[in-house]
Formats: sequence, C-alpha cells, structure tokens
Amino acid sequence: MEELISRANILIEALPYIKAFYGKTVVVKYGGAAMTDADLKEKVMQDLVLMKYVGMKPVIVHGGGPEITRVMEKMGKKVEFVKGRRVTDQETMEITEMVLVGKVNQEIVAAINWHGGQAVGLSGKDGGLLTARKHNEPDVDLGFVGEICKVAPEVIDILDQEKFIPVIAPIGVDAAGQTYNNNADDVAAAIAIALKADKLILMTDVPGIMKDPKDETTLLSALQITEIEELISKNVIQGGMLPKVRACEKALNQGVNKTHIINGCVAHALLLEIFTDQGIGTEMVKASA
Repeated sequence: MEELISRANILIEALPYIKAFYGKTVVVKYGGAAMTDADLKEKVMQDLVLMKYVGMKPVIVHGGGPEITRVMEKMGKKVEFVKGRRVTDQETMEITEMVLVGKVNQEIVAAINWHGGQAVGLSGKDGGLLTARKHNEPDVDLGFVGEICKVAPEVIDILDQEKFIPVIAPIGVDAAGQTYNNNADDVAAAIAIALKADKLILMTDVPGIMKDPKDETTLLSALQITEIEELISKNVIQGGMLPKVRACEKALNQGVNKTHIINGCVAHALLLEIFTDQGIGTEMVKASA
C-alpha cells in the first residue's frame, strides 16, 4: 500500500505542472547519448508521448553528427571539423541529408509511433520551414554549413492541429535551392522563437552548466542571461556548451519564456525537468521574476 501511495504522490506532484503546461509548446533539441543508447532512447520516446497525451505540444529537433561521421568513414570520406563545425563539401552535404532526413529522422518517427504517439518527420525543405544562408566563419570556408534566417511555422501548426508530434531534421535551403546543414541547437532556438514556445529544452551529455566541469556539485541550477558574459570570461561556459548557451540566450531575448540545458544521459530527463519540483539541469531565464 505504501508503494501505491508513493506513486500517487508522484502524480500529485506533477499535477500543477500538467495544468501549467497544458496547451503549451515545448521545443526539444534531441541529441547526444540519448540518441545512441537504446535504453535512453526508449525513455525519451516515452517522455515525448506522455507529454503529448497530457496536453502539451512537443516539437522535436534532432541532431545526428556521430551517425553522419560513421557513414562518412564507412564510405571512405575524410571527416574534418573546424571550431566544432563539420567542413561540408557537396558530397558531405548529400551524405548529411541522407543520414539526417532519410535515416535518423525516420528512426525517431518510428520509435515515437511504436510507443503510442503520432509523429511526422520533416526537414527544413518541407513547406518552406527553414530558410538558410551560408554560415560565415572568419578565415575558413566551411562549405555548405548554414545558419537559419527565416522560419515558416505553418506546417508545424497544421500538424499540431491534427495532434501529430513534429520531428525536424536541421536541414535548410536558401532562395536559390542550395541545401545547408545547420546546427541543431540553433535550429531548435529559431523554431522555439517562431512558435512562441513556452520552453526550449536542449539535451546534452553533461548535467548542465557547472562552475567546475569535473564536479557535478557545482551545477548552476538557475542562471539569468545577464550572467552569461561573466561566466564566459571565467571559462565556466566554453567549448560545446557555448553554442547551447547562445541559442538559449537568443531564444529568451526573442520571446521564449524559459530555456533548459539538461542531461540526456539521465533516464526520463524530460519528465524530471518538466513535472517535478526540483527539476534537473540548468534553467536559463531572461530576468528575475
């Protein structure tokens, strides 16, 4: 009986959050170990389906870098990165689109559907969703690496009206029809802004922003964007965390209510962040309430 009461208490704890987020849009950037570990992947799919069934509007943007690298190496194609971005010639772009849109995206769609949801896969080419332009990196030509300059969310709105979960690959196209690969964190932020999302959640492989990257007890559970520059100057925010923080900063400055950087290596990380009092990871907000 005590175990049953404990389960009931968990539901009661979640109730105010279910009420608060009913009908709200939550954009999730899905990546890292949660995409490659079979057990973690299953937990994420269950979380997304549950979010939909309790009345939330999850929108998924996914990466797939490790899978792109694996396929390139299998094909004998050299893999090259500059400042954390993949150098992308025309052949690499074709491989990237094949992997992200044709493989990774459809695997996520199938997994959500298998767990009882209704998902539809998209790339930025569908319905003119993502208009991109060439990313300008000083002193180097990264090839067909892009950045998002426009989001047309109508296709997402239509899917939401029909109760589908959109699953989006970060492929965009410019006015001339050239395809670009775009950073998935940046795409998630751009889509969150366009949809006026209540939350943007970026999944990664670390607990969040930590003062000491080797000490999880130094996790910053809450952060205002006014603190970002100081933390960058002190090298608290650096490396792969920097573009995630910048994506959150941009989203907050353009209307998204809250952003979160969470550890996708934790089972049911999405539910723990959204539906519990304590939450996990680092919550970033624009200003004090």
